[in-house]
Amino acid sequence: MSIFDKLKNLLGQSNELAPTPATSPAESPAGPATQMERRTRERVNAREGTRALIIDDSPTIIAALAKILRSVGYVTLDAPDAEQGIEIARSQQPDLIFLDIVLPGMNGFAALRLMRRDPATRNIPIVMMSGNEQATEQFFGTRIGADDFMKKPFSRLEVFARIERLLDGNLVPRRRITDAATTPPATPPAPPPAG
Repeated sequence: MSIFDKLKNLLGQSNELAPTPATSPAESPAGPATQMERRTRERVNAREGTRALIIDDSPTIIAALAKILRSVGYVTLDAPDAEQGIEIARSQQPDLIFLDIVLPGMNGFAALRLMRRDPATRNIPIVMMSGNEQATEQFFGTRIGADDFMKKPFSRLEVFARIERLLDGNLVPRRRITDAATTPPATPPAPPPAG
């Protein structure tokens, strides 16, 4: 029995008389298709054992995100600042990185630029995170190589929706955004035959 049904029973209302709330796709914070899809289809998770690095200076955020990820078989690594996070990314080669924007010392944007320039980390998908409105606006303005963005506070649904967008056919997170550092130059078209 749902909480709504229990409340109606306590108030003496029958299920038949209670109106069901109508949620239009436009009202859905997750977007029209996402909200509806989540109700009608099963979530697709990354393969068990996927390694996720969480770079955040908040022990609360690290603990919450790690708990969400571990609940479906992820292995989590964490770092309290960008410098340690970059070293872990280089040495441990995680499958996915969650990177906070506002960090002590080097910020998340600088860390992202360094990881995108480094051959050891350039192809690891990175989801940026922030609860700071100005940092959020700056992220959308710069688009310097992150694969997605997640605003804090986030829900379990949000975390898995971001990951699901990055999964390939083998359920491994992969980069979707290409940049000059990872995209080979285009081959010019062959000249037309002389006629």
